[in-house]
Amino acid sequence: MKAYDVIVIGAGHNGLTTAFYLAKARLRTLVLERREVVGGCAVTGEIDPENAPGCRVSTAAYMASMLRPEVIRDMSLGRHGLKMVAADPAVQIALPGGIVLPWWNDEKRTHAELSRFSRKDADAFFKLDRELKSLARYLQPFFLEPPPQTAATGLAGLLEVIRVGRRFRGLNGRVISDLLTFLTGSLEQFLDRYFESEEIKRLVLANNLYGKHGGPGDPGSAMGLLFHLLSGGEDEKQGFSGHVIGGMGAITQAMSAACIEAGVNIQTGAEVKRIETSDGRVTGVTLSSGDTIQAGIVASNADPKRTFLKLVDPEQLDGDFRKQVQSIHMDGPAAKVNLVLNEEPRVTGMPPDAPALQKMLFTLVPTFEQAQRCYNAAQCGELEEELWVDCVWASAIDPQLATPGHHVLTTFVQYLPFEPAGGSWDQYRDWLGDRVIEIIGRYAPNVPAAVVARDVITPLDLEQRFGITEGNIFHGDIRLDQLFFMRPLPGWAHYKTPIEGLYLCGAGTHPGGGVTGAPGYNAARAILKR
Repeated sequence: MKAYDVIVIGAGHNGLTTAFYLAKARLRTLVLERREVVGGCAVTGEIDPENAPGCRVSTAAYMASMLRPEVIRDMSLGRHGLKMVAADPAVQIALPGGIVLPWWNDEKRTHAELSRFSRKDADAFFKLDRELKSLARYLQPFFLEPPPQTAATGLAGLLEVIRVGRRFRGLNGRVISDLLTFLTGSLEQFLDRYFESEEIKRLVLANNLYGKHGGPGDPGSAMGLLFHLLSGGEDEKQGFSGHVIGGMGAITQAMSAACIEAGVNIQTGAEVKRIETSDGRVTGVTLSSGDTIQAGIVASNADPKRTFLKLVDPEQLDGDFRKQVQSIHMDGPAAKVNLVLNEEPRVTGMPPDAPALQKMLFTLVPTFEQAQRCYNAAQCGELEEELWVDCVWASAIDPQLATPGHHVLTTFVQYLPFEPAGGSWDQYRDWLGDRVIEIIGRYAPNVPAAVVARDVITPLDLEQRFGITEGNIFHGDIRLDQLFFMRPLPGWAHYKTPIEGLYLCGAGTHPGGGVTGAPGYNAARAILKR
């Protein structure tokens, strides 16, 4: 078959981003996608084609937050059809007793909402928000550049010290202390120092721990506060969160169009069975069909475990390296339950004149104690009754997602075990769907009777449907020992691998998961500098 300069494995958003920049640099680039549709986890699809044809939803990834403005502009995603509507409120929780608490983009409006529970906490809330945004700005520059070369010596090492040191110019002892507290401390203890209101604490909790291991009482659980304040969107706004018109698949469809325009060849239904090597360097790939395609460079958008443990011949990698890969913490704690309703969800306590942007977003966040108990149970393989359910009524602002008379509601659920004790997810799939609907019904009583179709995507389904090892949406947990120059492994944080010409470009590399495009952007630059 035709030879290429570069083969990218996987047409997720990071793979497409990498392919675009390489093609723009005039490298003959081929993207191979196992599924029949591009997009990876950022796709829009029908919930139940048989019982609710034409009702579509963001199947896995469901909100856009830190999508890099450089990627949006360079790929001309707006020209290729991408439209995002800023979420406002960015976060909103529904609590027992008909309490609905929104976190508006307008500071005065949010202050008024919070003052219903504590004027003192309302003042502290924005003081904390400003401090957190200041801390996040120190981390922001590292998003689109490789982490420090910790093994560099001599002149190279000196240049690395200078490069990194510049980023922390003006950092004083108090800021360093605050940064360490966030990276290592417990969210619950941290919030206890600032707030007295349980409602306000739970509002902050609802913006922190999505898809990440650790309950709010565990060390390192405050880290999410900083990640959610990194910038994103075309205007590079800190803490940006947006609803994508057409669902998350509109992002990757626009990326695909940009790639094709740049000269990328994208093939779907083309599963890579093996990465071919010779004398320690990559030579191409072999597909499940038996076809072999030659290339001097292969960039894998698959997670590190799938890449090194399934696609590369074990004899091509050092045994110690394989053991390190095997030790990467994965076992994703999240699931999705997507619903079609025949009437709009009516949340108790939601203002009757609330705009669609407000009505469409509500998080059913448990208490700190319940969240911690749920996480601890999941670590033992147990299924806890009190789940964390994040709800987006997407068709409220995007009616084209549903047929007349129908509404689509997507939910993100945690904490769940990847492997339930004493059974399988095939046995517990209906339990999960029923449980999520029952929990939603406590806050929106009309929903259970309005469900006409559903798609329950368990952690195991995330692995089998989307090819992400152990269903981990970040391709490796977001924790201090798996970030920055430790991601995916110490000594291998610069997108290169032990095999010459083989690179990683997915969320398992720095700076991590989310629909950002940053790993793909950074990987492309590393390849072009080779």
